[in-house]
Amino acid sequence: MTISDGVAAGEREDVSGELLVQLLEGEQYEVEHRVVPDEPSKISAAIQELAQTARVVLTTGGTGVSPRDFTPEATESVLDRAVPGIAEALRADAVKKTPHGLLGRGVAGIRDQTLIVNLPGSPGGCRDGFELIKPALGHALELIAGDPTEHQPT
Repeated sequence: MTISDGVAAGEREDVSGELLVQLLEGEQYEVEHRVVPDEPSKISAAIQELAQTARVVLTTGGTGVSPRDFTPEATESVLDRAVPGIAEALRADAVKKTPHGLLGRGVAGIRDQTLIVNLPGSPGGCRDGFELIKPALGHALELIAGDPTEHQPT
């Protein structure tokens, strides 16, 4: 789900959202891509609707410190449980690549049986964030769904 006033208004190309679609499809996920403006009520409503059928909702955009960045607050308003380790890992990884990573406010959590993760609005942030969570994504979705899982030895 792309969160951007400019993309929603047709004024900007949705580079980050299209990249996420490609990355998810490359991992054999069925994808429903949505674009919503930076409006808290529209963001939370879209997340709630997607969480009724999706196992994972990845958002891109609206996680910074600008006056129109509401994604973390809108996401938190619909979560049942937080998964802070994901957001912490995303920020730690981003800071290694750019000092702007310090400004990320994205969150991650669970609504019903859906994992929701806020990714940055930049294509690089989306790509790097997806690559970071990808190794744990399948296992996380199994755990959230209550599926039997086996822990791999480390």
